[in-house]
Amino acid sequence: MTHETISRRAILVGTTALVATSPLRMLAQGAGPAVRVMKDPNCGCCSAWIEILENDGFAITTEHSLGTILMRYKLDNGIPQEMVSCHTGRVDGYMIEGHVPVADIRRLLEERPDAIGLAVPGMPYGSPGMGPESEREAYDVFLIRGDGSTEIFTSYAAA
Repeated sequence: MTHETISRRAILVGTTALVATSPLRMLAQGAGPAVRVMKDPNCGCCSAWIEILENDGFAITTEHSLGTILMRYKLDNGIPQEMVSCHTGRVDGYMIEGHVPVADIRRLLEERPDAIGLAVPGMPYGSPGMGPESEREAYDVFLIRGDGSTEIFTSYAAA
């Protein structure tokens, strides 16, 4: 009988702890900057990038979009065609195009340059959401200026 009481107590304590900490985890994950992401609903790499941002504290909302509508959104918001990738985010007035690392987004938000945002054109292997960083190919993160010009914001060497 004592064994049953302990088992029930253990289950009750464990369940209570789980329920009590779940809201804290959700608050911690969503406590950071809000990012609205436009993406193809079938894209797994976009979802992987979103998960990386969520795990780093960003509050993500997604909107599904396809083909020409998604491309029009990118171009209408100042993303030059040569900077296009698969998904587009908006955070605190800046556009984030493609697999931009969290550290670069945080730096952008901290430095607040006069710019449209950041882009990682294409889908370089080893960028966030595109495979292991330990096997990364070299790629650049570009700062997009208001006139459409770009400059390298950060460079990542091949691993």
